[in-house]
Amino acid sequence: MFGPLEGIRVLEVANWLAVPGCGALLTDLGAQTIKVEPPQGDAWRGFRLETRGWDNPPPGNPMFEVDNRGKRSITVNLDKPEGQYLVRRLARDADIFLTNLVVGRRERYGLTYEALEAENQRLIYLSFSGYGDRGPDRDRLGFDYAGFWSRSGILGSIGDPQLPPPMPRTGMGDHVTAPLLLAGVLAALYERVTSGRGQQVSTSLLNSGIWVLGADLQATAITRQEPRRSPRSEAGNPMLNTYQAGDARWFMLVMPAPEPYWPKLCAALARPDLQADPRFATLRARSANSGALVAVFEQAFQTASREEWGRRFDEHSLIWAPVQNMMEVVDDPQVAANGYFTEIKGHPTYGDFPTINTPVQFSRSDVGPKGPAPETGQHTEEVLLELGYSWDEIAALRDSGVV
Repeated sequence: MFGPLEGIRVLEVANWLAVPGCGALLTDLGAQTIKVEPPQGDAWRGFRLETRGWDNPPPGNPMFEVDNRGKRSITVNLDKPEGQYLVRRLARDADIFLTNLVVGRRERYGLTYEALEAENQRLIYLSFSGYGDRGPDRDRLGFDYAGFWSRSGILGSIGDPQLPPPMPRTGMGDHVTAPLLLAGVLAALYERVTSGRGQQVSTSLLNSGIWVLGADLQATAITRQEPRRSPRSEAGNPMLNTYQAGDARWFMLVMPAPEPYWPKLCAALARPDLQADPRFATLRARSANSGALVAVFEQAFQTASREEWGRRFDEHSLIWAPVQNMMEVVDDPQVAANGYFTEIKGHPTYGDFPTINTPVQFSRSDVGPKGPAPETGQHTEEVLLELGYSWDEIAALRDSGVV
């Protein structure tokens, strides 16, 4: 079987997570991807797991694997004119060009859409930034913590309002954004079938964050009001809230339209008196008296383990989920049954190791990781030979610090 993007050639001039994540998804779908790294390698390679809570991390950065699997890596010094020419030469035969260079660097290196399109009119050119290609912040650097989480309003709208904003986990905004980039690239690739022409596709972390917070931002844009935030002890809908069971494990009730479920929850709690209590008879009443009802729930849920409560919830067809830690997710039988993890074999450091599978499954096409992430510059000579360089020319490029 072949992947749906078999024969598509991708050139990636990007680092960290969001754009490389899009490149990894394209590669999973069958595209051939060349990753262009600076001589010292993508900065994401050097990220230290200790900074995010791992006490005994393995060598290198295992996180790098998920966004760079199956690619070929070449090292190019873009500060040298010969390096800029080499990348433009590679772009002549590419179907897709991916970059997160800020506008100023694209212009300095001669890697703008206009420059590459002049030599390859079929090129799909993805430009990605923290805050967009126009405006006063077009060249402002921005990781997902900054552009996606903070500037978009997400971080200011979640968590307990009486506490500091919570710290997101690594790369979450980037991994939400990567499929958006993929969708834009694939739409342009499909349109090219009819028009015969490529085009530029662009978005930003800020744009992605605004889309993710879209339901709330749409309401705010129309009402011109900031929504009131409540601590979980005073949840506006106590049936859409987190609770701790008697074994100290957390779970979440997820009933945003709670009316059909209220009698069932009272039955699961063995508390028919709550259903008859006028303070809780309607959604509006439960919201007005949420502090009292949350307190009742908290006391009741301390009387049994999370497993037992889950059994009761399921018996009464209630909507809930365990609040799982990462090891519980990795070992979740539902995750295993659906193949949400797969295995990559033959890594020089990690050997055979589990990895997150492509987040979309196909009935016929061969989709999934095509191998481990490359070592820095692992394929430089191979790619240059394919491009027509001789061994003497490659040696000269190395001696002059271009590759």
